[in-house]
Amino acid sequence: MASRRERFAEQRVAQGYSQEDFAEALAVAASTVVRWESGRATPRPHQRPGIAGLLGVTLAELEALLLEEQPAETAALPDTPPLLFGDDDDMKRREVLGLLAVTGALVTLPGSDGICRGRTTAALLKAGDDLHRSLWQVYALSDSKQAVFPAVRGQLDVMAKGLAEARTPTQRSKLCRMTADLYQLVGELFFDANRYTDAAQCYTLAAHAAHAGGDHDLWACAMTRHAYVELYGRRAPAAQPLLAAAARVARRGDGALSTRHWVAAVQAQAYAAMGDLDACNRALDEAEEVHALDGRRSHNGGWLRFDGSRLAEERGACYLRLGRPDLAEEALTAALAQPLSLRRRAAVLSDLAALGAYRRDADQVVQYAEQALGLADRSHSGFIGRKLDGLRASLAPLMTDGRVSDLDQRIAALPRTA
Repeated sequence: MASRRERFAEQRVAQGYSQEDFAEALAVAASTVVRWESGRATPRPHQRPGIAGLLGVTLAELEALLLEEQPAETAALPDTPPLLFGDDDDMKRREVLGLLAVTGALVTLPGSDGICRGRTTAALLKAGDDLHRSLWQVYALSDSKQAVFPAVRGQLDVMAKGLAEARTPTQRSKLCRMTADLYQLVGELFFDANRYTDAAQCYTLAAHAAHAGGDHDLWACAMTRHAYVELYGRRAPAAQPLLAAAARVARRGDGALSTRHWVAAVQAQAYAAMGDLDACNRALDEAEEVHALDGRRSHNGGWLRFDGSRLAEERGACYLRLGRPDLAEEALTAALAQPLSLRRRAAVLSDLAALGAYRRDADQVVQYAEQALGLADRSHSGFIGRKLDGLRASLAPLMTDGRVSDLDQRIAALPRTA
């Protein structure tokens, strides 16, 4: 019985293509086709609509041809989207969640009043903050956010060991703050991979650790990130109490930091999702007050990165959600003119494409969605895929345009985790 990849090759031959002709039609090397058919490589999502067309199959049928053979006893089991690329991704995820449980227990248990004698704790107290800042910087600068995961995974082990060692209350408080910092970053990695439940668990532990460490700003930021999980799950009413609590906690923090203004910016998104324009504008105005702070010390570039530079795109996204295309276009166009990270640019492009769909302007949809798809392919970001999923819901009235229906198929083929 032929394997699926062999049937892929048979389908190519049946359509009258040699490997060289097939490669030329797809603008790839003939060696790439050889690797596809041998199972050593798999076509990228943006290539699949073209492949399906050449083979005369649907995208679903193409997916069946590309899947590897599974043992009969496991063939019916549902697939679990991986966090990272590789065969042991789910194992790595389970290890991280196991460490989360261990760390949570260590944060909760009372520490020793003895002198710290552990080498791990001593090393963390000396260099841990600098390392965590560097991890956040790598995360911010990487097109593919998952590139930072191996280093973060190693640091999780170190944090667990450090918490388990004897330490004074002062040392314990600092380790709890460092734990809150690191688990917010882990949550961001899960969030980018669209693993929202896992991200929420990390943010919950981060909030608990920040509280134990006595840092109100860290605590408020963890709660605000948790609220994002609810917003992206389209549960704005569930986000509201989290954000209200985060605002109260932030007011007890350092007034020189931008924490309370970031909370207000996220509250604006929740109000927009609930259709309250006036409350949204009030929250956005409060967020804008961040510009009155000293920009050199209002954020740290790590767990607190809000400096007001994202407000144009956030304002545009809010107005788009509220059905105010006139207000949204001005803000989104201004945002696109700024230097943006790959992920932020893709989000703005997706919103501009959605604005085109709202206006039934297929040319605008294609112009901006094509660019966003290119960025999704570069980054493998589940976040970008999620943004484009939101666009798909508004494409139905334009599906008679072949370009739009092709975009819809390509968005559907994007990976939903990275």
